[in-house]
Amino acid sequence: MRGRPLITHEFAAQFAEDWIASWNAHDLSRILSHYTDDFEMLSPYIVQIAGEPSGVLKGKAAVGAYWAKALAQMPALQFELHSVLIGVDSLVIYYHSVKGMAAELFFFDAHGKILKACAHYA
Repeated sequence: MRGRPLITHEFAAQFAEDWIASWNAHDLSRILSHYTDDFEMLSPYIVQIAGEPSGVLKGKAAVGAYWAKALAQMPALQFELHSVLIGVDSLVIYYHSVKGMAAELFFFDAHGKILKACAHYA
């Protein structure tokens, strides 16, 4: 979060727990509550599911539509947290997904909301 040298372990643990729980509940509005209105999402699944060749979407409307489609296609979607890695204004959640291990890198604003997220899959 801007103005702070590191994200705290407490913030990272609470964020990761709620982020995983939001996805496991398939609660799209709760998932989106973690993000700024104009956040940017990068994922190879954006190419497959949203049909966007760049793999990049911007804003809650575009990403929300993509995630709604993804959740509908994967009704058994469940994540299991493996670990959280802390950086400067960022953190990585390493977790087990339906298709194996995944990691997401999140960049935060001063209010603890995600500005940019990058998804990576094994």
